Amino acid sequence: MVAIYHNPRCSKSRETLALLIARGIEPEVVLYLETPPDREILQILLKKLGMTSARQLMRNKEDLYKALALGEADKSESELINALVANPRLLERPIVINGEQARLGRPPEAVLDIL
Repeated sequence: MVAIYHNPRCSKSRETLALLIARGIEPEVVLYLETPPDREILQILLKKLGMTSARQLMRNKEDLYKALALGEADKSESELINALVANPRLLERPIVINGEQARLGRPPEAVLDIL
């Protein structure tokens, strides 16, 4: 089952969803701003994405990222994950999951290698 962490207001997210549908894939659409991932889900996503830090999964150009000083080296991994749980809009998007693999849809074609 393919799933996409989707924000309908994001052009890259819309493009990635359209790419999946054009390939005959009807993914489970997770509107993560309405149903944010919890700590456990975030840790699973990081593992599937092959990321070593929650910072890699954050939108670091967001004003909130700067306001919360999430780029500071002294932030623990736990603090970073807590920030994502509390502020799902910081989550980089879209994320496409297929089994044990996941990819960020930036660019949208990046997800094709896990389909």
